Amino acid sequence: MRYRITCDVGGTFTDVVVADEHGNLFVGKALTTPERLYRGLEAAVTDAATEIGLDDRALLLSSNLFVYSTTQATNAILEGRTARTALLVTEGFPDILVRREGGRLDPFNFAKENPEPYIPRHLTFEIPERVDSEGTVYTPLDVDRAAEVLRTLSELKVEAIAVSLLWSIVNPVHELALSKLIEQHLAGVPYTLSHQINPIIREYRRTSSTAIDASLKPLMQHHLRDIDAGLRKSGFDGELVAATSFGGVMHMDDLMRRPIYAVKSGPSLAPIAGKTYSESEAGPGQVIVCDTGGTSFDVSLVRDGRVVFTRETWLGEQFTGHLTGLSSVDARSIGAGGGSIAWIDSGGLLRVGPRSAGADPGPACYGRGGTFCTVTDAALVLGYLDPDYFLGGRMKLDVEAARRVVGGIAIALGQPLLATAYGILAVANELMVGAIKEITVDEGVDPRDSFLVAGGGAAGMNIIPIARELGCRRVLIPRTASALSACGAQYSDIVAEFSASKFTDSRDFDYAGVNIVLNDLDTRMEDFAAGLRQRSFANFRKDYFVEARYANQAWELELLMNSDRVAGPDAVASIVDDFHKSHQRVFAITDPGQTVECIYWKGRLTAVLDKPPLRERANSANGELRRSRTAYFPALGEHRIVVHMGLALSPGAVVKGPSVIDEPTTTIVVYPDSSVRVTELGNYLVEVEA
Repeated sequence: MRYRITCDVGGTFTDVVVADEHGNLFVGKALTTPERLYRGLEAAVTDAATEIGLDDRALLLSSNLFVYSTTQATNAILEGRTARTALLVTEGFPDILVRREGGRLDPFNFAKENPEPYIPRHLTFEIPERVDSEGTVYTPLDVDRAAEVLRTLSELKVEAIAVSLLWSIVNPVHELALSKLIEQHLAGVPYTLSHQINPIIREYRRTSSTAIDASLKPLMQHHLRDIDAGLRKSGFDGELVAATSFGGVMHMDDLMRRPIYAVKSGPSLAPIAGKTYSESEAGPGQVIVCDTGGTSFDVSLVRDGRVVFTRETWLGEQFTGHLTGLSSVDARSIGAGGGSIAWIDSGGLLRVGPRSAGADPGPACYGRGGTFCTVTDAALVLGYLDPDYFLGGRMKLDVEAARRVVGGIAIALGQPLLATAYGILAVANELMVGAIKEITVDEGVDPRDSFLVAGGGAAGMNIIPIARELGCRRVLIPRTASALSACGAQYSDIVAEFSASKFTDSRDFDYAGVNIVLNDLDTRMEDFAAGLRQRSFANFRKDYFVEARYANQAWELELLMNSDRVAGPDAVASIVDDFHKSHQRVFAITDPGQTVECIYWKGRLTAVLDKPPLRERANSANGELRRSRTAYFPALGEHRIVVHMGLALSPGAVVKGPSVIDEPTTTIVVYPDSSVRVTELGNYLVEVEA
C-alpha cells in the first residue's frame, strides 16, 4: 500500500493527514514543539501511523509524497526572529520602507508612533547608480563605492542582503552587477534581487518583497533542510514538496531559493479543502471557508469555483504592518483561536486575543503550567469539551485549572462563572464574524448566499452561532475538520506564478508590447514545466491575469483573462467589461466610458497532481455510542445533553441540539434550534435556524 502524507505545523498543534490508495484519510495530531519543529511533526506522523496500524518508519517508507506546510516564516516575521538583513537602494532613496505607501487606518490619531521599517535605516545603504524608466543607464554603477559598502556589511555581520534599485524591472544591469560583487566580497551570504522576486512598478511593494525574502533565507533554508534531513533519516525517500502562499506546492529546493512564498502558506490550503468538500456535498457555488486553530482564525473565499487571490497580503495591521507584495490566497487572519487569551482592558471590558497561549505552556487546562484564561478553558468550563477524550483520550484536560482561570475573569467582571465562560466565547465569535464580514460584505459578497465550510480543531465549538449571526443556513464540518489545512494539501497542485509590468490603457492599447510580455510569461512557464516533466509530471494548466484600474486610481483589481494573447479590440473590450463588473462588485460603483489602465500581467502555471478519491468513511462502533454530560447554554442554563461518538454515527443519522458530537480530534457543539446530519461521505452538515 502506498501513502501520501501532508502536514501543517501550526502555532499550537501539528496536524498530519495520510491518504491511502483507496481515499481513506487518517488524521494525526500532536502539540507543536517550537524549539525543534521536527519533533512535533514526528509525533503527529506516529499518531497517524498508529491509526493505520503501522509504525512511523513503516509509514514513511511506504509513502511516495510528503507535503510540508509551516507557519515558521510568518511567525518569524511577526516575532522579529528573521536574519540581520541589509538593504541596498539607489542613492537618494533610502526611505522606501520607512514611508511605505503613506496610508493609515486612523489618520487623525497623532499620538500613534510611526511603525519601524522592516529593515532599519542604519542597515540601509545608498548605492550611486541610476537607471531611468526607459531602461537607459543615467548614472553608471559606482563599483568602488558598492565594494566599500559590502566591506561595511561584513563588519556589521549582516546575514542577508536585499537589493532594490530604481527601474531595475526595466533594466536589471546594476542589480545583476551588485549580485556578482556580493558573491565576490561576501561569499555565502544569501541575497535577493528585486527584479527577480517581484518585478512590479510600485517601489514600496517591490522593495518590501525583496526585504522579506532576503531576511527569511538563513532561517528557512536551515529549517527546511532540518525537516528534509529528519524525514530522510526516518526512512522517507519519496517526493518532498512544500506548501506556498499560492494555495499549491513547490519543491523544497525552489522554496529555499524563494522563502517568501512560505509566508501564510498554511492558511492558503484551507480553501482548497473547503472547495473540494463543498463541491462534493453541494456542487459548485460561493463558499466561505473558516479555519479555527489554536492561535488564529483564518477565513477565505471561493467564488465562481475559484479560490480568491489578493496582492494585499499584510503581516500585521494594514499600512503599518509589512506587505509581501506578492499574489497569495486571500486569507484574512485574526488572533482568535482556541488558545487565545481572555483579558480585561483598562476600561473594564472583556477582550479575547490577539495573544495566544500557544503550545507551550498552552491553556491552563493543558496542565503544562499555563496561567492565562483561554477560549479552550472557557469551552471546558461550559461542558462543551470532554476532559477525558481530548485528542481521542491521549491528552487529559484539567477542569479545575480551567475553572480557576475563568473564575479569575468572572470575579473581575462581577459575573457568574458560566456566564463569564460563555461571554468569552461570545467575544471570540464577534471577532470571527467581523473577519468574515471583511472578506464578504466589504467585498460585495452576501454571506447569506454562501455555503460555510468550517475547519480547525476549535471550529465545532462556536461555528453555529457564527453562522446564525451571518445568516448562513448551511454549514459543512468535514470529517477531517481538525486538520483542514493539512487536508487541503492532499488536494493541492504544484503552482508557480510569473509576472511582469507593462503599462497600457484601453484608449491606446499597445497590442505588440503586451503580447511580447505575455509571450515571455508563456516561455517562462514552459521552462518551469520542462523541469517538472523530467520528474514525470505531465498534466499542466495555464492561466493568465491582468491587474487594471480606472485612470488615475490608486489600486488595481485582478482579472482572469480569456486567452493568452490580446488579439484585437474585442479582447480589450472584454477586459474592460470584466473590469467594470469587478469594480461594481467590490466598490458598488462603475464608470462606463472611463479609460481603463492595465498595469501588471501574470501567468500562473499549475501542474495538476493526482488526488485521493473522496469516499465514505467506515464507521466504528467500538466503545460507548452515547453518553451524557451537563453543558451550559444561555437560553437553557445548565442542561443535561446527549454526547454522540462521531465514529459510531452512520450516514443519514441526524443529531438535534442541544447535544455534542465527539470526534477524536475535534468537538462539534450542536446548539439549540439546530441539527446536524451525517452525509454519505461522513461529513457533518449543519442546518441552522434563523
